[in-house]
Amino acid sequence: MSAPQIVVVGSYATGLTMKVPRLPTSGETLMGRGYRVDFGGKGSNQAVGCARLGAQVHFICRIGSDRFGDAAFNLYREEGVGVVHATRSGDAPTGVGFIVVEEESGRNCIVIDPGANALLSAADVAEAETVLRSASVVLTQLEIPVTAAASAMERGRANGAITVLNPAPAHSLPASLLRSVDFLTPNESEAKVLAGYPPDAEVEPHVVAQDLIRSGVKHVVITLGQQGALLVNADSRTHFRTVQVQAVDTTGAGDAFNAGLAVALAHRSSIEEAVEFATFTGAMAVTKEGVIPSLPGLGEVLAFLSDHKMGAPEWLCKIAATDTEAR
Repeated sequence: MSAPQIVVVGSYATGLTMKVPRLPTSGETLMGRGYRVDFGGKGSNQAVGCARLGAQVHFICRIGSDRFGDAAFNLYREEGVGVVHATRSGDAPTGVGFIVVEEESGRNCIVIDPGANALLSAADVAEAETVLRSASVVLTQLEIPVTAAASAMERGRANGAITVLNPAPAHSLPASLLRSVDFLTPNESEAKVLAGYPPDAEVEPHVVAQDLIRSGVKHVVITLGQQGALLVNADSRTHFRTVQVQAVDTTGAGDAFNAGLAVALAHRSSIEEAVEFATFTGAMAVTKEGVIPSLPGLGEVLAFLSDHKMGAPEWLCKIAATDTEAR
């Protein structure tokens, strides 16, 4: 099978991580341990995740001309991510993210300085028109300027691609952007913010999702952690339970979920099958520390599904059969 093409428009940030016994409260200082430096940025993570799942990936981004940026380009070379439209910037440093992980639960909080990511523009997206024309899926997030994300969705839609917006970090968005989104993939608090609620408002996820559907989004997929995911469109809502696993670090779960969803959609899976596949890749990611190490490849997904006595989607079985024949 030929690999589908996915264009990711998004961020790269070096992740600086440590563990704490519990997440701190305002003004509190805690002693942490296990400090490490990792590859990060939702766009970058999702681009690598899609490549590991067998897609042909082009990454549109801005990265600083510094050592952190050098490391990022080495990663893309190793993972097979296309970087023709990844621009090195001398006007700002590579973005950084500070990540604190609660040891027992794996819960986390993240603060990001966007650096060069803030310079990514609609013009940068427009310059990648050639790859956008052949994309099956265009995927973006909100760690970049809204104008760049909007351009990705609008140009993806205009070129016949499936458009996916992972709205993190969440903030209010113009209606014109939402109308260009086929799949919106927030978590519960992000969905509330996008719909105009406080992030801790006691509102059922399906109610929030319907508000977003009325804003022009075709499908809303709300990730629910260990409870799986909720798919809502104008006509129906479906709850997808996920495989229960022991969570070690939840940092990469959302990125693995979005990569799984994008790749399944690029293979023209049904919507339901694509969301179910995304719950598998998301669940797999929480069983390992770090984001890049936790993003699964196709072989790992097949083994995971086999271990849990679950059937693999048809497109994945075809790929596996093709690989077996090639050997």
